Amino acid sequence: MLTDVAIRKARPGERLAKLSDGGGLQLWVTPTGGKLWYLAYRFGGRQKKLAIGAYGTAPAGVTLEAARARRNEAKALLRQGIDPAAHRRRVKAAQAESLANTFGTVADELLARKKRDGVASVTASKVEWLLGMAKASLGPLPIGSITAGEVLRVLQPLEAEGKLETARRLRSVIGAVFRLAVVTARAPNDPTQALKGAIVAPKVKSRAASPNRWRSVACCGPLMVSKASPQQRPRCNCWPCWRAGRASCAVRHGPNLIWIAPYGAFRPNA
Repeated sequence: MLTDVAIRKARPGERLAKLSDGGGLQLWVTPTGGKLWYLAYRFGGRQKKLAIGAYGTAPAGVTLEAARARRNEAKALLRQGIDPAAHRRRVKAAQAESLANTFGTVADELLARKKRDGVASVTASKVEWLLGMAKASLGPLPIGSITAGEVLRVLQPLEAEGKLETARRLRSVIGAVFRLAVVTARAPNDPTQALKGAIVAPKVKSRAASPNRWRSVACCGPLMVSKASPQQRPRCNCWPCWRAGRASCAVRHGPNLIWIAPYGAFRPNA
């Protein structure tokens, strides 16, 4: 078995030297002075090797103890009928895919879809602003690994500042990002569904009707009637009667008044 002292004393020669530590673990000393760990093993009736890394101290290098630990992990995979080299390739591919499918990537895709669908520029700007707040914390994270707690930590500062409506809209936009990730098989679920009721809901303020909503102004032009009330219709055109469909009413209307209503302006009958 190898020791750190023996490894440090190993000198390069004209040819590649292989120092064995047992169990297939080897230290290759190259003619240029490199010291590389390899694991020699058989799988499917074929001789293979697995690169472990260069000898040295962490984090750049692999120590003797770390190389032995990786050998043992590979041996465990072999006992399960798994090729260690193929397993490493699958893990690296999954990691690369996870890094590519971050929250920020899917959020940008959602915004691009909304713009492509022709949403109003004001709406697109608001969505982009909300996504910017979410991406500050969630942007670099793989979207499939984000939890409800991580989303809640993005919303809580807004709640503490009393910006309840902004927090509600931000949760909705984050949920839209996760729903896009779910339908494109990049996330297992939408964690914002678990946050219903976690943030204080904004109170809806009821406002009294404006006293000037229906107002009279001096008539300075010809008779004007609403589009929903033709001129030839023989009935009173004051707003209460127009709504009720009455032909006349007891209210006397001045001839020079126009009623301003949502449907247009018109002069009631005298």
